[in-house]
Amino acid sequence: MHTPRFHQLVTSVEELTTLIGLPSELVIKKQLAELDEHMRAFIAAAPFFLLGTVDREGRCDVSPRGDAPGLVRILDPQTLVIPERRGNRRADSLRNILQTGRVGLLFLIPGIGETLRVNGRACLIRDEEVLAPLAVAGKPPLLGIAVEIEECFLQCAKAILRAKLWDGRAGGCQALQPCFAEILLEQTKIEGQTVASLDQLIQDSYTNKLY
Repeated sequence: MHTPRFHQLVTSVEELTTLIGLPSELVIKKQLAELDEHMRAFIAAAPFFLLGTVDREGRCDVSPRGDAPGLVRILDPQTLVIPERRGNRRADSLRNILQTGRVGLLFLIPGIGETLRVNGRACLIRDEEVLAPLAVAGKPPLLGIAVEIEECFLQCAKAILRAKLWDGRAGGCQALQPCFAEILLEQTKIEGQTVASLDQLIQDSYTNKLY
């Protein structure tokens, strides 16, 4: 990282430990090598998670994934299968998995402060018998991401509480000004597009192209 504007860098684990201290026994022991019954129940109830990946050059990406609860299939305590639904075809996560096979997942349940972190190795699969139970409205996923779990643990609620994430704030364009269509028009400057036409494309995608 090019850091000419910063003058007091933390450059060693020893210095970091001096600043923040060591984790407690509880924090260390809660990390497991496979999902226990509580973690499996958490994943079954979660309608949303974040998928973190990295390419061979070290460039990182985090992708939001959401569906009805149960969107991730648990094959066994050490294996998850994530359905790949229709998207924008950038496929950043999938390309990164092909390059390094490293993933990190963060599961969230609306209204619950605690989250679940899962890290491991991943590959892309097309096994029909594995993907069939993940079909929605008769449409199976295009492919799946199989995750071999290496470590998993529940994260305390401090970040969610600080953010007041579930406190019922206004959504949509009331919270994002200018709204998404206006932002996209300014960023892309695509000739012939207007805020209205872009908003129509966005709403059509949300309504008719989720699966």
